[in-house]
Amino acid sequence: MAIRLPISDELRSALGSPTRATLLDSSPRSRVWRVELRGGDRVIVKQIADGGGTGPDGDARYAREVAALRLAARATRPSVAPALLGTDAPSRVMVLEHLDDLGAADDWMPGYAESLARLHALTGPGDKGTLPAWSGPADADAESFLALAGALDVPVPPGAPDELAALIDRLDPTPHHALLHGDPCPGNDLRTAAGVRFVDFEQASLGNGLVELAYLRIGFPTCWCAMAATAAPLAEAEAVYRATWRGLTGRDVPGDLADACAGWLIRGDALVERAHRGSVDHLARVPAEDFAWGCFSARERLVHRLGVVADLTRDHDRLHELGQLSAALAVRLLERWPALRALPSTRPRY
Repeated sequence: MAIRLPISDELRSALGSPTRATLLDSSPRSRVWRVELRGGDRVIVKQIADGGGTGPDGDARYAREVAALRLAARATRPSVAPALLGTDAPSRVMVLEHLDDLGAADDWMPGYAESLARLHALTGPGDKGTLPAWSGPADADAESFLALAGALDVPVPPGAPDELAALIDRLDPTPHHALLHGDPCPGNDLRTAAGVRFVDFEQASLGNGLVELAYLRIGFPTCWCAMAATAAPLAEAEAVYRATWRGLTGRDVPGDLADACAGWLIRGDALVERAHRGSVDHLARVPAEDFAWGCFSARERLVHRLGVVADLTRDHDRLHELGQLSAALAVRLLERWPALRALPSTRPRY
């Protein structure tokens, strides 16, 4: 059944009349059209929907995306997001600037990192309350991670529980006000002639930008895809991010990248797509079943994250024993399931 293009009379009057609309692929949580207007201009029409396994949260996701796009509009020359051209709140409809995506380049990470830093640097303490605070790991996540070690017969170093408790405290988003995208994954970053611009801000929040810079190391924890960036491109991208942030804010990036990566490691919900988050203890499922998401399985994603945290924390004053535990868990997973694949070093195609 064809889905009617949801453009109100007010939007038609402000933007022009559509002459052609093409329904694009999108998540079950939204409907997206590429629309040609009389006169030849193109726009994107996006309607937020309930469903997709997330419950009746469409109003909240619509409000988040609109608020985030308005904050992102502070960036100019170049922009970091499409311009918001019109809204229809009762129908949860946004009309957005159409972006010509050039496709990902082989050396995509520096441009991605620069635009991510520019996005994060747009907001500050005065923006508190415009978006929800980022939701970090909780005590239950730490308990689940330690229980996973027990289920796999991996001894827990005596200081690891205290390190995890302190980690959760350090990841409190309260002192931080960076504009976080919420899902900065391949497909949500478009390479345009003017640079990388991000789309789909339904999960935007305010917090520490390092939790999204960590995506490059930890393997994109909220994404269907996963990858393991190699050392030299990764180091370059992280240096670009830090230099861009420093140039825009006049200060160094706050926080610790090892903390951000460890935070993603202990979150079982970062092993499943959004529709299944908050339902069960997903780390507790790992010893009994290897469930897939996208092209890779939970165990494959977890082995990668364990290795990342083990490497980052080898000489870390506050996460040393968590690093030891991570290394031992990675070894145990590969001993039990030697066919687990390493994540690829190349960006996935979508």
